[in-house]
Amino acid sequence: MKNSSTQAAKRDSFASSFGVLVAMAGSAVGLGNLWRFPYLVGENGGAAFILIYLGFVVLAGLPVMLAEFIIGRRSQSSARSAFQKLAPGSHWGIVGVLGVICCVFIISFYSVVGGWCTEYLFKAVRFDFTDGSPESLKTMFSSFSTSTWLPIINHTVFLVLTAGVVIAGVQNGIEKFSKVMMPLLFLIIIGIAVRSMTLPGSGPGISFLFRPDWSKVTSQTFLAALGQAFFSLSLGSCMVVTYASYVKKDAKIISLSTQTAAADTVFAILAGCAIMPAVFAFGISPGEGPDLVFVTLPHIFSQMPVGGVIAILFFLALLLAALTSSISMLEVIVAFCIEEFKMKRKVAVALVFFFIWVLGCLCSLSMGPLSSWKVLGKNIFDLFDFISADFLMLIGGLLIVVFAGWKLGKKVVFDEVTNGGTHHVPAWLLKTMLFLIRYVAPAALLAIAIFQIHE
Repeated sequence: MKNSSTQAAKRDSFASSFGVLVAMAGSAVGLGNLWRFPYLVGENGGAAFILIYLGFVVLAGLPVMLAEFIIGRRSQSSARSAFQKLAPGSHWGIVGVLGVICCVFIISFYSVVGGWCTEYLFKAVRFDFTDGSPESLKTMFSSFSTSTWLPIINHTVFLVLTAGVVIAGVQNGIEKFSKVMMPLLFLIIIGIAVRSMTLPGSGPGISFLFRPDWSKVTSQTFLAALGQAFFSLSLGSCMVVTYASYVKKDAKIISLSTQTAAADTVFAILAGCAIMPAVFAFGISPGEGPDLVFVTLPHIFSQMPVGGVIAILFFLALLLAALTSSISMLEVIVAFCIEEFKMKRKVAVALVFFFIWVLGCLCSLSMGPLSSWKVLGKNIFDLFDFISADFLMLIGGLLIVVFAGWKLGKKVVFDEVTNGGTHHVPAWLLKTMLFLIRYVAPAALLAIAIFQIHE
């Protein structure tokens, strides 16, 4: 008992509510907002997609996030230990293990993409996009991403930046970094959005974002919006569980969950405002797909007044967004090693860094020299993406809401969100929240899973 108390006393935590909010928002805000969201909007009818997406954030994303908040804050433990502590003697700890494994898979390929962001920031600083045609920019990206050493070097730089924050701890590393970088990230993207929306010919892009075209909505639009709402908030991989375990007992977790989801959603819409008006202004199709960031946008920057400066700011924002998410993923794995294997933080970070670095190198090489290595018809990069996004996150999210809604039960959930009765929450809100966690969120996750299997 004495040892456990000593361990609890030494456990790091966030120092302030603002620190919690910016760290949580940083975990949610990532490449999915700046990269995936704009091209999904472009492919699925603009504003109609955004409205459907907002609905799913409220009905599915927020309940899963709140469930993770409840588990993490209630247990004050890392991924596996959280479930073991709340359900002793059961096998629920496997949910936390799946979350850790999921983070391993995600950060392994995510750090490669983070390395691409690092390289493109360097290119922007060198003004490499000046007078670049779409064909030359496409060749530039293909040549870089499929080469052997340069992507690995950038992958290494990105991981070093990530580990440098995590090794400093929760208060001195993650919280301090987030307090500076998240406001900076929002300021940069707002500035780019203002410039994009004031370009000559940007009007159709603004209308595209804010005037719904329901004729383009299909069943695929709903599924894409549901998937983006879930994955954009970094749910199902115990990232929120881990961060919530550092949240103090007097924090109002319904407010924190709502504010985090709101910050992530606002940032995604700002990203759309930063990209789509410029896309329309230069007569480019809004449904350009993943090439939008590394091919189409550099071409736009090359044609835009002061585009060189905008390119630097954009790829800086892209890098910061990637870092804030990778930090949360690395922390899940590091916290697991610290609590399960009694490692010191520096040792845990070093070991996890090396392991992820090796897997990331394989992901990077699978785009080029190792592209012939296939499993289930996928290279290593795509395989890790498939396992994490289409399998582990879905199962993890489903088990998390079932655990919070049914295993912990009404009494524990209400006790946690009301801080033991000291924080008043209207009865209708408590009942609605429990209904969403128990029924709506599981149904939404099952819908995604069935669609993935069908595909």
